[in-house]
Parts: sequence; C-alpha cells; structure tokens
Amino acid sequence: MQLTINDVSIFADGLDHPECIAVHPDGSVWAGGEAGQIYKIPTDGKQVEVNNTNGFNLGIAFSPDASWLAICDLKNKCVWKLDIKTNQLTKFATSAEGVNFNIPNYISFTRNGKLFVSESGAFRQIKGKIFCFDEDGSGTIWHHGPFNFANGLALDADEKFLYVVCTWLPGVERIAINKDGSAGEREVFCTVPQTCPDGIAFDAEENLYIGCYAPSRIYKVNPNKEVSILIDDWEAHTLSNPTNLAFGGKNFDELFTANLGRWHISKIKLDVKGLKLACHD
Repeated sequence: MQLTINDVSIFADGLDHPECIAVHPDGSVWAGGEAGQIYKIPTDGKQVEVNNTNGFNLGIAFSPDASWLAICDLKNKCVWKLDIKTNQLTKFATSAEGVNFNIPNYISFTRNGKLFVSESGAFRQIKGKIFCFDEDGSGTIWHHGPFNFANGLALDADEKFLYVVCTWLPGVERIAINKDGSAGEREVFCTVPQTCPDGIAFDAEENLYIGCYAPSRIYKVNPNKEVSILIDDWEAHTLSNPTNLAFGGKNFDELFTANLGRWHISKIKLDVKGLKLACHD
C-alpha cells in the first residue's frame, strides 16, 4: 500500500543539509552536515552538534559494539573514526592497496567488524569500487567494479550479499559474499528508471527501501524484486531529496530519512520492523 506525504513527520529541524543518518542502540539518531557537522539527536528531536570534520559528511555507520561512528568525508577524502565515549575524532582510512579515496560515500559494518565502503569514483564516470577494511584500518579493494557511481550499501540478514546502489544505473546491484569473505558473483538486483537512487535499508521481512535524491521519493522492493513507490513528495518539501535511510524508534518500526535538499530529518511510521544492523544485535 502506497503511503502519502501525510504519513511523514519532521523529527528534527535546523540541520545543515543532512545526507547521512544512523541510529544508535540507545535510540538516538545521528546525522551529518555539509560543513562537517556531526549531529546527535535524542528521542526528543533536539539535535546537538557533538563534533565537526571540517569537511562534507556523506555516509555514517556505527561499529558492531556501537563504540565508534565511521564517517565518510567527501571534502577530506577519508573515513573518520569518532569515539562515542571520548568524542575523539581521528582519521581511520584514506586509501586501500595504494588507491586513494576520491568519493568515499557509504559504510556498512559486518557483524565481525569489517567495514565495506563504497568509493563512488567520479560523477558521470563508471569507475566505482568497493573497499573493505578491518577495524584497525587496514584495507583492500574488495571489488574493483567498475560501478556506475557506487553509493548506498546494505547487507542482507544473513550477510550473504552486499547490496550496492549505483546512482547512474540507476538501480541496485548485489554481490555475493563468499564463505572466505571475498567477492562473488555480481548481478543487477533492480532498476528504477529516471531516478537518482542514493541510500537503502532493509526491513525484517526482506523488503528493500530506496531513498531517491531525485525525484523526492522512496521506493520499496519486495523479495521478488517487484518495485513499488512507498511515498512520493512531488513538492519536495517534507521529503526533499531524501538520501540515506535508517530504521529506529521505540519499536524499531520507524524509518528515518535524511533530506539533503533541506534542513530536517523525516520520520515515517511503518507496519513492519526494520532489519537490525550489526550494532543492534
């Protein structure tokens, strides 16, 4: 069933064009700004800027034990590590196998602590890659692609596949994860023509949600790969260039969306719980 814009509420306002979003196990929502801001938003929706990378923050994700936040930084071309307890910000990685980040875009943690990072490559050039790092910062090029602007990432419940948004495909590909952790077969999972998909998230019933920078819309893809529109905002005010998505809320059935086109975080109550990430297990 397609929702309407009346099903979307504004959770927090006054952020600086947030692209990224993540939910801590304590229920707080975290986001980033285009001038390097790192925001923590408690359940009351009143954000606090806890730190700043002096860059342009893209994707963020919590480590499996939720002790630190990984942050992709477009301007500084790196991944940062923010220690949640001490608030210390350090550079985690700038390259892998001698290849420097150009557009480190999104992060997904496995349960055993490895970080997949999408390297988008360059606009309108098919040269995206997927890097993989251990928690000590040592990394490899996990998949050389090339991907058509690798963007949002998501792991399925069993961590058998890594799903990769390819913005200019436009659609989502997936790569099998072999038993030894190496990259396996690659395939197109779905396409969403005439859109610019950005972020993705799974629910507990294996439906995949896709946030689209343009048009301002969220798609839902069921396990049979059937694509439908969950919500469309033709005015682009409540959902304004929605990018990254994350499940949270008291019952873990609320979908939070960053809105790169404006200054707020949106919240959508769904009738299904989200898939718990490594940090929520």
